[in-house]
Amino acid sequence: MNDRIRDVFVVDAVRTPVGKYGGALSAVRPDDLAAHVVGAVVGRSPGLDPARVDDVVLGNANGAGEENRDVARMAVLLAGLPVSVPGVTVNRLCASGLEAVVHAYRAIALGDASVVVAGGVESMSRAPYVLPKPERAFPAAHQEMYSTTLGWRMTNPAMPKRWTMPLGEGAELIADKHGISRERQDAFALASHRKAARAWKEGAYDAEVVPLPDVVLPRDETIRDNTSAEALARLKPAFRKENGTVTAGNSSPLNDGAAALLLCDEEGLRATGREPLARVRASAVTGIEPDLYGLGPVEAVRRVLAKAGRTFADVTHFELNEAYAAQVLGCFAEWPELDPGVVNPRGGAIAIGHPLGCSGARLVGSVAHQLAAAGSGVGLAALCIGVGQGQALVLER
Repeated sequence: MNDRIRDVFVVDAVRTPVGKYGGALSAVRPDDLAAHVVGAVVGRSPGLDPARVDDVVLGNANGAGEENRDVARMAVLLAGLPVSVPGVTVNRLCASGLEAVVHAYRAIALGDASVVVAGGVESMSRAPYVLPKPERAFPAAHQEMYSTTLGWRMTNPAMPKRWTMPLGEGAELIADKHGISRERQDAFALASHRKAARAWKEGAYDAEVVPLPDVVLPRDETIRDNTSAEALARLKPAFRKENGTVTAGNSSPLNDGAAALLLCDEEGLRATGREPLARVRASAVTGIEPDLYGLGPVEAVRRVLAKAGRTFADVTHFELNEAYAAQVLGCFAEWPELDPGVVNPRGGAIAIGHPLGCSGARLVGSVAHQLAAAGSGVGLAALCIGVGQGQALVLER
């Protein structure tokens, strides 16, 4: 019987460099990407017996290709961990990696586990095409094939059309709602690239990035050092041809990557012999109209701060997923108390990339490393989620 809620610590966090669609990681299977970070995050605590890992929880948004059959369990086996270590895969679309961390946090807090690896993986390059089974045998007509790379497929006809619009059109709706100009979106995107490029140059990611063997990828592949306001302005709208503001330049790209964190209670922490990066304080998830999914973090962040007994004034580090510049700026408009200067200081997904199942874990890991580097603070990680959700987590040090 559990007599108390246990403290949960982030002991370590790692990730791969993020690859572009069809780029340097496209030849690497997603289960191998996952195995790499799972093995790395356990191996970086040599005092920890791998058999003490109670579970491995990974997020994955697709599940239709080589990551099928429970990619978390596949990662355990491929990483060479003891076969006694179990694994489970969870899916909350863009926040799947964060959902995995929340699963681990709850298990440890309740005493069901002491040591858990949590993270996420996605290979959008290797996402397969799928062919639904025909409703009757031996159809004579052509059959439709669907790409599972991103977005809606095989949509239920009972869903209202406005709920199943392209994700980029949802970003346009937020731009309309808050009067966010193309120029502001492009300026935000440019800043994301510049911050990410500077962070890599200054070694800010050295503590968390674990390159893959036999893959030449010295940093996140979609960072564009040479872009400019003029170059971004020349791009055509990607979703609305008439008066559109959302372009490929102010949106996150398609990507491949994986991330993993080692979470422990006090007993597990002693077994690692390490000082933790941060402590998990609270989590929250909320729903919103699916067409306004980009504003999903608004209420989730307010709710998680209330749970943690904190306010925006307390937040020192905030990693907010940049699905679209319009989406982030729309959230800012609804958080007038927030200082935007604490958000994504090392660049965001517009530059770094957004491998769906990986991103939430990447954000939490980045916040944890930033808190450790600062020595103290209150950190937030949050994402918008397709089909209308938002999720957020508070870390402290």
